[in-house]
Amino acid sequence: MHPRYKEAASLTGEIIAGAIEVHRDQGPGLVDSIYEWCLTKELGLRGLGVETQRLITLSYKGLTREEPLRFDLMVNGCVLVEAKAVERVLPVHKTQPLSYMKLLNLPIGLLINFHEEKLTTGVSRLILPGANL
Repeated sequence: MHPRYKEAASLTGEIIAGAIEVHRDQGPGLVDSIYEWCLTKELGLRGLGVETQRLITLSYKGLTREEPLRFDLMVNGCVLVEAKAVERVLPVHKTQPLSYMKLLNLPIGLLINFHEEKLTTGVSRLILPGANL
């Protein structure tokens, strides 16, 4: 099991509650960046730590490079959150956060589609392969 899996799993309810609050206040139909900003502020008000960028070291065939990785939100250093406002979530929308989770070694991610009439129908929980074993 991933060493931060239980911690990450325990945070997802609070993150989803924060997203519900943002959706209740702003409603559907806005662009991703508005929901991302509001969710960042809401989670901060709830006492959670939120990052939107981190410097990582990439390795490829023995070569390394420092690279700034920009993602929507990383909560308390263990949950990645991708905020979307799309008519329909496609498989490609899940690929990017899963790739970021792998690079950042995060056990759990949430893909939240704010375009839904009822927010909870737009939440997808993503688990890094093997993190919950």
